[in-house]
Amino acid sequence: MTQATPGSTVSIHYTGTLSDGTTFDSSEGRDPLTFEMGAGQIIPGLEAALSGMSAGESKTVTIPAAEAYGPHHAEAIQEIPRSAVPEHIPLDLGTQLQVQTPDGRAMPVTVAQVTEETVTLDANHPLAGKDLTFAVEVVAVA
Repeated sequence: MTQATPGSTVSIHYTGTLSDGTTFDSSEGRDPLTFEMGAGQIIPGLEAALSGMSAGESKTVTIPAAEAYGPHHAEAIQEIPRSAVPEHIPLDLGTQLQVQTPDGRAMPVTVAQVTEETVTLDANHPLAGKDLTFAVEVVAVA
């Protein structure tokens, strides 16, 4: 059987959960996730866990935050004046927005807190700082 190695194309079905059991993502009801091993298309810890697996194999693995979306960085949280946000921009908690960095790049942020005076934006990935558990089934390896 062909095993998942760098350069191979792997298709998996998966369910990702947090330490409290909450599902944060799943391929259930969708086509399998297909990616190239070694191309950096999935988080490093999950790719390492899939290495050597063949079609038909399943496992459940816990990926520490450092091998998933990294630690939560306090410096990635910024408070701005509410008056700096245009009126038409939704500011519901958890809303994902895109801001422009001083060098012109687009950066995703999440609305973390809103007061009458300020808006707190978090540029951390929503899963940063969290250990993730994946139940995976390898569907195909080519």
